[in-house]
Amino acid sequence: MPPIIVAQQLGKTYRSGKIETHALRDATFTIDRGEFVAIVGPSGSGKSTLFYLLGGLTRATGGSVTIDGVDFSSLSDAERTRKRGQKIGFIFQRFNLLPTLTARGNVELAHSIADNGQPLDQNLLHHLAELLRIENRLDNRPSELSGGEQQRVAIARALITRPAIILADEPTGNLDTENSETVLEMLRHASKEMGQTVLMITHNPEAAAIADRILYVRDGRLHDAPPPPRESRKSLIGSLLAG
Repeated sequence: MPPIIVAQQLGKTYRSGKIETHALRDATFTIDRGEFVAIVGPSGSGKSTLFYLLGGLTRATGGSVTIDGVDFSSLSDAERTRKRGQKIGFIFQRFNLLPTLTARGNVELAHSIADNGQPLDQNLLHHLAELLRIENRLDNRPSELSGGEQQRVAIARALITRPAIILADEPTGNLDTENSETVLEMLRHASKEMGQTVLMITHNPEAAAIADRILYVRDGRLHDAPPPPRESRKSLIGSLLAG
């Protein structure tokens, strides 16, 4: 089975007058279907730029990235937006829930935006709500939910379209230990039980340690190495994050 993500010399350069800033340089890598990958590195290293490129949120200035067989680099902005909605689910640190909608409404809206021609799978919605322990909170608005509940709604929103890829940006950054563990368990479930590919940016060594593989970004360059034994991962990741 071919990889779900193929990046070839992927790069992003920002220009301001005569000044060039290379946020990401010549990143070449593949990611397999169902793989759980942690993206780590010091602040300002290029992690977020990589995230935006893989999510089709910005256009590369060099190289190419193919997502589930589609060359995102060749798409128009409108085509990239449509494909992004069909193939990728996003989880952000700040939840980004619409305050005027209930939890159910936020999840349903994500499905309608995806525009994949399929009716909302109510069984999947109830299954996700049960797994995430929000089945009794679906009719509440975000202001009536705790931070952990809001993040779990955001995960349901990301998963309701059955995306091939889940991109999670610091999904445990604003959560306590118990809620962080719930979020990580759900991402692991999405990867191992539902066959979805998960890419997670994190500064948390404990979160990164559960991934199958670690991509380390520093000074705009990507380093990919087989993960160390699980018992020694947290200390190694902690040293990487410290720069």
